[in-house]
Amino acid sequence: MLYILQTNHLTKIMDGKELIKDVNIHVKKGEIYGFLGPNGAGKTTVMKMITNLWKPTEGTIELFGECLTPTSYEVLKRIGSIIEFPTFYDHLSGKENLQLHCEYMGYYHTGSIENALEMLELTEAENKPVKKYSLGMKQRLGIARAILSRPELLVLDEPTNGLDPAGMKKLRDLFKMLCKEYGITIMISSHILSEVESIADTIGIIRHGNMMKEISMKEISEMNTAYIELSVSDTKKAAYLLADKLKLNNFKIIDEYNIRIYDSKITANEISKVLTMNDVEISAIGKKSESLEDYFLKLTGEERK
Repeated sequence: MLYILQTNHLTKIMDGKELIKDVNIHVKKGEIYGFLGPNGAGKTTVMKMITNLWKPTEGTIELFGECLTPTSYEVLKRIGSIIEFPTFYDHLSGKENLQLHCEYMGYYHTGSIENALEMLELTEAENKPVKKYSLGMKQRLGIARAILSRPELLVLDEPTNGLDPAGMKKLRDLFKMLCKEYGITIMISSHILSEVESIADTIGIIRHGNMMKEISMKEISEMNTAYIELSVSDTKKAAYLLADKLKLNNFKIIDEYNIRIYDSKITANEISKVLTMNDVEISAIGKKSESLEDYFLKLTGEERK
């Protein structure tokens, strides 16, 4: 089985509006799949259909090689998920909520609750009512619940919501560990490109309900274009000098202060020398390569802000 999850021409229409159109997703077993798109692009809608919360208007979903139906109960037991914000019985403690989840799932494994709480650093708060948890703690409890039964597939919708940078880093490390050491396949949605870039093996980019591209991070890395980024006081004068004195034509003015030079034969020292001799003040210059953010912005036509 090459794909643990596959959608075929997935379409969702609600109240006459086409939310998702002809979306094809392919998630390989044992990988982390980053599902990228701006807010409102359709990520949550797709994930709701994958987890059987919503039914597709058209198209099919295959999980573990089986076509998903309204009665695919055994298949769904093999999935852990967070869709939008996780909800709990607020008057119960974190540990009691996880115990209820085990009962619901029919999962009984000694130490599993304690292990999940420890992984998400919630042991000290396990007996505290969830209504006293912070937003970040509730998010972590939701992830603890999602991984509790050691699912084969994790479907996580914006799982870093409400977390500080340190908490986000810990979650990234946890996801990589779950994938590598436990063999759990993870599909994670986000509008924060740097979060996905650091952990994903493959990315799918969705915009306005349309799947724009599926591509491996390795492919993006191999196609990345190296360039020299130049920050100057006067981009018009700098651009004239690059063309007239250095005979360059493969460069782009990014904004009022920055220029990218894609000619691989020129060096930063040569550029600095010509600009300095012609009274163009340089605040920064250095060699870089395109990131996932650059690729995403180029693909979607979004402007960098």
